[in-house]
Amino acid sequence: MNKKKRIYLAGPLFSHAELEYNRKLRDLLLKKGFSVFLPQEDAEDTADERNKQSQELIFKKCVGGVDGSDVIVAVLDGVDVDSGTSWEIGYAYAKEKPVIGLRTDFRSLSDGIVNLMVEMAIVALARDEDELLKIIEKLK
Repeated sequence: MNKKKRIYLAGPLFSHAELEYNRKLRDLLLKKGFSVFLPQEDAEDTADERNKQSQELIFKKCVGGVDGSDVIVAVLDGVDVDSGTSWEIGYAYAKEKPVIGLRTDFRSLSDGIVNLMVEMAIVALARDEDELLKIIEKLK
């Protein structure tokens, strides 16, 4: 029996809209048979939890989530990629883990889609959820 591929879902998690979108993506990936590490839940990275536990504990849980994942899906929306997401992309790249970017935002930079360092660290870029699922299905 094949082991489920584990996905680390990196993205901003600071507004209600971001949290809800992350859950939507997680649910789409779960329906496709993947296991998903969602930092806002699996690392308990919320405003309330940051007050209760140390930031170091949240950091270690997220690092462990990347380490334990087969692939990273990174939400790249916004004027600039979320700084935590950028760090996770760089860390995954250093660990030689494939990173798939998801950018539904139609804005682009004058010389690329996102920051050069982020763009060069990803193996594929999806422009919507359907394209993401097509790319990620190939990993099964």
